[in-house]
Amino acid sequence: MKDMVSYQFPDLTRLFAPNSLAVIGASDKEHSIGNHAMKNIVEHSRFEGRLYPINPKQERVMGLQCYPNVAALPEPVDVLVVVIPAKGVRQAIEEAGQLGVKFAVILTSGFSEADDWGRAEEAALVEISHRTGIRLYGPNCPGLVNLTMPLGMTFSPAFKDDICPGPIGLATQGGGLGRNMIQHNVRGVGYANWSSSGNECDLQVADFIHHMANDPDVKVIGCLIEGFKDGARFAAACRHAACMGKPVVGLKVGRSEYGAKAAQSHTASITGSAEVNSAVFRQLGVIEVDDLDELVDVAQLLARKLPKGDEEIAIFASSGGAASLCADTVGSYGLTLATFADKTQARLDEVLPDYAAIDNPIDTTSISISHPQAYADALLAAATDANVDLVLAPLPMDYGQYSVVNGKTLIDAQTKTDVPIVPIWMSERQGDGYHLLAKAGLVPFRSLRNMGKAVRRWIDWGGWRAGWDADWSPLLAHTGSVPAPDATRTLNEVDGKRALAGAGVPTAVPHIAGTSAGAAGLAAKMGGRLAMKIVSADIAHKSDIGGVMLDVAPADAAAGFDMIVAKVTAARPGSRIDGVLLEPMAGPDGVEAFVGVARDPVFGHMMTFGLGGIYVEMFRDVTRRMLPVTPEMARDMVADLASAPLLAGYRGQPARDLDALADLIAKVSDFVADNPDVVEMDLNPVWVGQAGEGAMALDAVIVVEA
Repeated sequence: MKDMVSYQFPDLTRLFAPNSLAVIGASDKEHSIGNHAMKNIVEHSRFEGRLYPINPKQERVMGLQCYPNVAALPEPVDVLVVVIPAKGVRQAIEEAGQLGVKFAVILTSGFSEADDWGRAEEAALVEISHRTGIRLYGPNCPGLVNLTMPLGMTFSPAFKDDICPGPIGLATQGGGLGRNMIQHNVRGVGYANWSSSGNECDLQVADFIHHMANDPDVKVIGCLIEGFKDGARFAAACRHAACMGKPVVGLKVGRSEYGAKAAQSHTASITGSAEVNSAVFRQLGVIEVDDLDELVDVAQLLARKLPKGDEEIAIFASSGGAASLCADTVGSYGLTLATFADKTQARLDEVLPDYAAIDNPIDTTSISISHPQAYADALLAAATDANVDLVLAPLPMDYGQYSVVNGKTLIDAQTKTDVPIVPIWMSERQGDGYHLLAKAGLVPFRSLRNMGKAVRRWIDWGGWRAGWDADWSPLLAHTGSVPAPDATRTLNEVDGKRALAGAGVPTAVPHIAGTSAGAAGLAAKMGGRLAMKIVSADIAHKSDIGGVMLDVAPADAAAGFDMIVAKVTAARPGSRIDGVLLEPMAGPDGVEAFVGVARDPVFGHMMTFGLGGIYVEMFRDVTRRMLPVTPEMARDMVADLASAPLLAGYRGQPARDLDALADLIAKVSDFVADNPDVVEMDLNPVWVGQAGEGAMALDAVIVVEA
């Protein structure tokens, strides 16, 4: 599969696995930041390269020769870890860049997140990076950790307790929330590495996603985003991860107005529109989650096995209530219970007592205590059934030693099948059985609700992957992120429709009258019932102020002209009026749809589709896609609407011309791709006829850069 994106990402191999390190601000002073940073490298890491402490006030730190400044180092190290006050950072980075140091991990705070001085200093660091080639990580971050080596380039005193190597790569901007996820290691979640990139004056989350996509130790990538420095770069990195077959699980902070403000003040990045961010995530295959524990739950499940998208589930329990409640959760999340094969049913009937439930869900009853071998035999039968893709094992209580025995049974069964066996530990008491499952990597879910959300996300990613078009590349990859223009202008409807028609977008043929007499003459030539609308670049929503008349007879066109002009003049005095547009009325049995495009400053041009007229604003039932939108993608947009049955033919209504509608949407996408100065476009309504009758834009508002 080819990566269509042309972005050049840096090689971060020596950042994550350096051969040589220097720590400026290294110290023997207990509890100091420089001391914690050195301890994490010397005492809690397995770093076998060359380490150089830098501190002009000490001759040795932790037994190692100390250097007075960066310029005095005996070699250009791979990574310089910076733990000195902000006022000294610029000089240190200048010296490092001149020496040829590859990377600097700047833990120091007090830069763009703080004040004007900090912003100026951070800009100076960026200039040094561009001039000398040194790549910068941070500032204002807790550091970078490679948990596979392990190596902790961090001041965190928690690093020694975070080490639990595993298949998940984690890229975050914030430190505290990232460490929250790392500390899920207590339930068996393992991480290959964790980047927490802070202010991202140079290297961004996108760079780390790209690196982790190439890292053989990483199976799944988790990311926590507060804001986007470069939406195009993020999209390119996620595309690359998809090409490498690695799922990305993302949590975007700032989905509410409150959260957006907080995130922006924290990172100084663009938080972006929540609706647009979610649409981009879906299209790129990024699994969007709602909270930290959900991110971990989904990532660890993906790390155990990648799904196909049509998985069926077995429930295995020793409590009837737990089995029923788990089945309710499966149903409420739209998951599917497997139907056991006859061979499996026979085996369950053989090993379980008559009073046990041997259909799916299985309730073994108390034999989990009295006959542990029968419990084990039944579990293996369910887990090896040809129709089962996942086994859920709800454990409602801690039964002390019996939970340990059952835990060993779950662990042993997992060694005999690649079907994931997933325990759900429902008790608040985490006994030895829980810790046994965690240590073995079965990662118990902490609630049925968490399980339901994670399994739903897991299966949905498999469905996305199965239908993924590896040759599609977002328009953003070629245009980059474009800021909002300083000034815009609105095309009048006639000019807008003519431009669309020239690009092959079906539109009603517009005629414009400058006087009532002209309107009468045009109407007589056109014949039939007419739609009449004010033509003014100053007025976007014409119907709101009486600027539209529908189903006008030709004989009434002159009076209609005068009425429209009078109403608009009264409502919007001073507006420029270019005339009144006349066009034939569309067929009476069509359905109105809405097609819109807006240029997002983070992710570029986005297509929006929904029901037209007033309904798009009333119900907000819309779907979104990044451009370009193909006819196949357009059909998916239509199908994704909750109101899609109204277009497909609901309760005896005729089916609409969905092929023509999809073609119209795709042609609008092509028009915008050829005219990147389009800032916004509203086609509302778009008339959609019955099958074979076509689709046509009846109104068009196009805003372009001035």
